[in-house]
Amino acid sequence: MQRNYRVRGGEIDIVARDHGCLVFVEVRQRADTRHGGAAASVGARKRARLLLAARHYLMAVGDAELHCRFDVIAIDGERLQWIRDAFGAD
Repeated sequence: MQRNYRVRGGEIDIVARDHGCLVFVEVRQRADTRHGGAAASVGARKRARLLLAARHYLMAVGDAELHCRFDVIAIDGERLQWIRDAFGAD
């Protein structure tokens, strides 16, 4: 649906639909896993910025009650991992 949705204080790499669910996707890439890898780089601060951008997006489309989830696509070197429902909005 959309790539690189930006608002002040946050950005969402990909906004997509999976059947009736709106999916906010964060894509992270690391050359290796020396410092915990790509998935580990989505910490509390990054999640807060994603939540802020997602709330803004939902208000902009006029459907704050739409079911949504947060996925992470983690790329470590040649390895790609898609983590569905990686974290919640709480």
